[in-house]
Amino acid sequence: MITPPGDVSHAGYHDVPEDEGGAAARPWWDANAAEYLSEHGDFLGDAGFRWGPEGLTEDEARLLGDVAGARVLEVGAGAAHCSRWLATRGAHVVATDVSAGMLAGAARLGVATGVAVPLVQADARALPFADGAFDVVFTSFGVIPFVPDAARVHAEAARVLRPGGRWVFSVTHPLRWAFPDDPTTRGLTAHRSYFDRRPYVETDDAGRVLYAEYHRTLGDHVRDVVGAGLRLRDVVEPEWPDWNDQVWGGWGPERGAYLPGTAVLVTTKD
Repeated sequence: MITPPGDVSHAGYHDVPEDEGGAAARPWWDANAAEYLSEHGDFLGDAGFRWGPEGLTEDEARLLGDVAGARVLEVGAGAAHCSRWLATRGAHVVATDVSAGMLAGAARLGVATGVAVPLVQADARALPFADGAFDVVFTSFGVIPFVPDAARVHAEAARVLRPGGRWVFSVTHPLRWAFPDDPTTRGLTAHRSYFDRRPYVETDDAGRVLYAEYHRTLGDHVRDVVGAGLRLRDVVEPEWPDWNDQVWGGWGPERGAYLPGTAVLVTTKD
């Protein structure tokens, strides 16, 4: 999980109204976009594509297939690092995010790199695109952890995909939720139930939800994509590579040698 800064008076695992939890992502990412990009920008690369903190790249994994000439949509794009990488590979890509702050960072990086892609502010649960408009839809750690109703994201991805198109998404590995958010070997002892689906929530003194992140078991993810009419093709669990000494929140080489930190699910629309 990401530990957000700010005027937090309470942090823990508890239920909150879905409308409050689902609405927290936009203001949090608006407020913290610059700090996030400053801290992680070098690792992500101005026009790079990594599926998670382990560092697995799309160039290595090829989970999206041949993107040259493909119509590609990135949801939860953040500063559109992945979209710029795809544009350099010949994809016709559109990047969307709910956060104006992250999209502003994307616009700046588009100028700096000379690789600008179309940017659209949109909630991935209600995409402003026609049915069957894209060959590929994807997100790298975007959207799904931050909404209580991920099934709507999968349904929208399926709607805007052409038949035979591909929806690929990466999330915190569900197993990680049973363990403390500690990247060292101290984080190897489970301290809560894997089946406890209460979100991680931070609130201010008035009880206002500042941040919410949602846990789903692996089975939950599978049921969500199947329920959207998608076919699960692969589940990728990147191993921690020897070259990566970065510590990113609860991810790091010590614990990464023992536990998976990321899951990437590859699906197609029949």
